[in-house]
Amino acid sequence: MRGRGDETVEQSDPGLDAVMGERRQLINLAYRMLGSLADAEDVVQETYARWYAMPRREREAVASSGGWLTTVASRICLNVLGSARVRRERYVGEWLPEPLPERREWTSSAATVADPADRITLDESVNMAFLVILEAMTPAERVAFILHDVFRYPFAEVAAILGRSSAACRQLASSARRRVGTAQAPVPSVSVQAGVVRAFKEAWEAKDLASLMSLLDPDATVIADGGGLVGALLHPLSGSERIARAHLDSDRFGPGLTLLERTVNGRPGLVAQRGGVTDTVFAFRIADDRITHIWVVRNPEKLRPWTDPDLVGGVPSGRE
Repeated sequence: MRGRGDETVEQSDPGLDAVMGERRQLINLAYRMLGSLADAEDVVQETYARWYAMPRREREAVASSGGWLTTVASRICLNVLGSARVRRERYVGEWLPEPLPERREWTSSAATVADPADRITLDESVNMAFLVILEAMTPAERVAFILHDVFRYPFAEVAAILGRSSAACRQLASSARRRVGTAQAPVPSVSVQAGVVRAFKEAWEAKDLASLMSLLDPDATVIADGGGLVGALLHPLSGSERIARAHLDSDRFGPGLTLLERTVNGRPGLVAQRGGVTDTVFAFRIADDRITHIWVVRNPEKLRPWTDPDLVGGVPSGRE
């Protein structure tokens, strides 16, 4: 973000630790707002660039550096969300949120993670189903809802960030809450989800059409995101038999595919690799012990963090 020549200046700033300590929280916030880790990191970089572009006297006059950074990052996200709708109209095929990189198998203990503070805590506000619902909201709804309902910012602060009245922000969050309430179904326990996804993996590897169909809701839907860079469904695919046959189509997935059980945005998912390189990430939504939705991310630009260990990281959830 700043060159080596600036390091001495930054290190002499007595508030540097407090300012930089907000970075994880800002990425956490921006990822939920944008559904893209890459975009979230860009937003945070721009936020810090604006902070350090201010004269030091102005920075020292800021009552709360965390509040200032959150306000600026949220406003940048609001602008990004507005332009994203235009960009996605030109996107090839379906657009899905960027899955968070996770190396853990479902059975791995959280204690094996060297520093949990270096990851995004995978709560309900980052699972793929939730992020897909957020995509249906207006930018203002999304920002108001995430700031208030997820990060617990009071409406007075949300109003200052959005440039609207507290009453208007309450209405925005209420509208967003209704979208979430009508779209989300009860979720079974993680162990149940893991059992269903594992059974799906085993049936797929065994090329067992009947077993695959039995694990899918009759009206199940698959949505794939290739971004026009790799082969992927251009439109949602529905129906248990059509989905099962598509997964057994060797021409679609090709030889040398290795399926790994991995956590995908906090829930049991699958990762397909070829030669140790992540090719596809599968996220699932399960209700009544059957798969109702499969989100398939194949866009290589969205999967770089799954392959490059230097890009894996995150922040804890909620407001610290």
